Amino acid sequence: MEYLFITILFPFLGAFAVLVVPKRYRETLSSVSLGVAFLASVLTFPLVLKTMGVLISSNLTNWFNFSFVADGLSVFMASVSSLVAFLICLYSKEYMHEYEERGQFYFWMLLFVGSMMGLVFSANLLLMFVFWEITSVCSWRLIGFYRQEKDIKAADKAFLITFFGASIMLVGIILIYLTYGTLEMNRLVGTPIPNIFAFLLLAGIVSKSAQLPLQTWLPDAGVAPTPVTALLHAAVLVKIGVFVFAKLFITIFSVSPLFLNTTVIISVVTIIVAAGSALVENNMKRILAYSTISQLGYILLALALNTELSFKIALVYILAHSLAKAGLFLCAGIIEHKTGTKDIAQLGGLLKTMPYTAAAYLLCAFSIIGIPPFLGFWPKFMLVLLSLKAGYLMAGALAVAGALFTLFYLFRLFEKVFLGEVKIAAAEDKKSLMVAVVLILGGLSLILGLAIRLPFNLVSAIIK
Repeated sequence: MEYLFITILFPFLGAFAVLVVPKRYRETLSSVSLGVAFLASVLTFPLVLKTMGVLISSNLTNWFNFSFVADGLSVFMASVSSLVAFLICLYSKEYMHEYEERGQFYFWMLLFVGSMMGLVFSANLLLMFVFWEITSVCSWRLIGFYRQEKDIKAADKAFLITFFGASIMLVGIILIYLTYGTLEMNRLVGTPIPNIFAFLLLAGIVSKSAQLPLQTWLPDAGVAPTPVTALLHAAVLVKIGVFVFAKLFITIFSVSPLFLNTTVIISVVTIIVAAGSALVENNMKRILAYSTISQLGYILLALALNTELSFKIALVYILAHSLAKAGLFLCAGIIEHKTGTKDIAQLGGLLKTMPYTAAAYLLCAFSIIGIPPFLGFWPKFMLVLLSLKAGYLMAGALAVAGALFTLFYLFRLFEKVFLGEVKIAAAEDKKSLMVAVVLILGGLSLILGLAIRLPFNLVSAIIK
């Protein structure tokens, strides 16, 4: 399973290499590291589909082993995350070009992605928690990258809230060990877990995926460089929470209806409250941050329905959101880069000079809203139908309301920024690597939506 280790190790090796290589090689080295990680994760798919998972374990103690597993869920998540991270890294080459501390930026970015890879392949609960906390440290440093007072406050807030959730989660992990005598996931498969244990684990998940009531740190994290916010929202940090929910409560532990119903309530309340907050916000990044919180509510809702179909829906939703939300944040970064502001009240008329950015924005926005035939339409539509069929009528109705809110706030953002009179002049967006990246993300959202059988067939194969 050399591909598994390449996927995990290459981002870490690249992180330390960028600190010592000449400056002119740092961007290329970072992109190569993430590109290799993506290719290695993709090359793991055939073996996983053939064997339905490979476990590698090095026994250290009764309670902690270096155990890694390449199963369908972990390889899927690693592939999606590393692909989006690779594209964000390409975007960063132009976006971060003028900053002197690029070496530090790429170091923490690669360490961030490497810890994500380690987490998704972890087969031991404590090892998973170690990588979980490394991502928190990396996000703390990246959110506060510019080291201004507001940046440091936002970084501290993000770290403290996620650390609070992680501390509660750790209590749950300890109780699991004391009760069952192991933290190896393969030995816990099918174990009925007490509600108190499940809710302790859920606290960490809610804080990491910015679900109510622990969501307030994510909108403030928009002070970070745009590539960082794209990583947080689309590729790495917030996806960790929903991934761990799927890993623990869908593939390993057996949980009670009370726990699942509580999760449904959390998810639908989050969908509506966050979408409503986006409607009245004027900061581009904060609008998109509230959108992320709301969209993660849909993914959590799909997982909480706890059926094979809802699991497939959740995975396709993760793919759709990762591509489109990365594109939206990177579009916001281009706009901020060229105009110097994130306030949509100060913007307007940019369609005249930035038509390619506007086109990419619409491609990604259509997917997030759920407009056919874009990729984001299919899982959202199927989730609403499945919720109604399962008897969660209110959840289905609120999911539809959330989709309407999404339509309103994303078109409001487009209208304020790209239409009307020009308020701030901006350079044309031709011949830009940043624009090329967002067009790729938007294009993938459309192409995969048109070929929707492909992603659904893929997730069907990996969760058998």
